Amino acid sequence: MGSSCRAWHCLLALFLLSSAAYGQLSPSFYARSCPTLQLIVRATMLKALLTERRMGASLLRLHFHDCFVQGCDGSILLDDVGSFVGEKTAFPNVNSVRGYEVIDEIKKNVELVCPGVVSCADIAALAARDGTFLVRIYNGQCTCACILPKVHIYMLHTV
Repeated sequence: MGSSCRAWHCLLALFLLSSAAYGQLSPSFYARSCPTLQLIVRATMLKALLTERRMGASLLRLHFHDCFVQGCDGSILLDDVGSFVGEKTAFPNVNSVRGYEVIDEIKKNVELVCPGVVSCADIAALAARDGTFLVRIYNGQCTCACILPKVHIYMLHTV
């Protein structure tokens, strides 16, 4: 009888805790605390893409490496400190991931306007989103229309 009652209490506690937890994730999460965040990220990404066109893909890769192991926590942005080896110089990421300087630039610009509000993980996610959108990796625009007719003509001549 005692174990049945204990199981009932555990089940009730689990139910109460799970019903109280709900996600607060939304596209407008920083609308009040840092309303210019997305503009700052987009402007910095435009500047970075004008300097290095591949930076959009590089930041998408950085975001993937951050999220793949233990979730999108920004840990890939950790520097070496003392005897602690950060993920920037960890074996899987060394000479593989680029774009740290862009994330640092975005973070610096965001901190000028909204100090201590936006996490580095969110900045990496927004930079990857804007980087892919601005270089037309994932916005539905087909950039191969001028090449296709030439390919079809070549294929016709080889038949």
